[in-house]
Amino acid sequence: KIENLYCAGQFNGSSGYEEAAAQGLIAGMNAVLKLNGKEPFLLDRSEAYIGVLIDDLVTKGTNEPYRIMTSRAEYRLILRQDNADVRLTEKSYRAGLASEERYRKFVNNRNLVEKESERLKSTYVLPSQANDFLKKHNSAPIQGRISLAELIKRPELTYEILGEIDHDRPKIPRHCATQLEVDIKYQGYIEKQLQQVEKFKKLENRKLSSKLEYNEIDGLRIEARQKLNMMKPASIGQASRISGVSPADINVLLIHLEKLRRMNKIEETNQWRAK
Repeated sequence: KIENLYCAGQFNGSSGYEEAAAQGLIAGMNAVLKLNGKEPFLLDRSEAYIGVLIDDLVTKGTNEPYRIMTSRAEYRLILRQDNADVRLTEKSYRAGLASEERYRKFVNNRNLVEKESERLKSTYVLPSQANDFLKKHNSAPIQGRISLAELIKRPELTYEILGEIDHDRPKIPRHCATQLEVDIKYQGYIEKQLQQVEKFKKLENRKLSSKLEYNEIDGLRIEARQKLNMMKPASIGQASRISGVSPADINVLLIHLEKLRRMNKIEETNQWRAK
């Protein structure tokens, strides 16, 4: 690793205009942030396909020109086209990339989606109100009252179609309606994936020092030591994705980190007592 060197494209082992442009965006942003003495702008695998691309290049390397594909991402239900603004606008605004106007528009749209989602969950229809409509769209009749959100979950129904019996709905932009519908239809799957992301984040938050000497850690396999010394992962999560590093090696690293934490705590306590 060379400090203050920012690069993109074939230099890093990737191929394709989009891949180079994505890396160039991140490289350019971080070069400016570095000059201004600010924290780097980083995207992880759960935030963007750019994060998947960069993480793959860093942790896995490449024997042939790398192209980004949806199959490379573990969290595809979250990395959707319709929710890109939700995932990235606030973070890019804090970094100075998104304008004030764009950020205000994003906040307004987010509030619209949240408010409409709550309305759909709390608005109910009776069989007398809905069954003729359901028959028209080849959907099973209901026996008791049901929320509009539950109806949207049916594969044959959409938010737009539901407007035939939902006369008091507010007018929202089409892309907001799309995001709202996807969030409701796939709510269960999305919630499961968010739980996976939470576990992923915990490992990502366990940072590894770039000065850590893996050869001195007892219990690591020789291959793992070689790969870790070469790659210098920034976190436990990143280390776990390096080819040649096994789950057993990760457990050894976690035990080592806990040992270091306890030693540091004892040292701090002794220093405090000495004062």
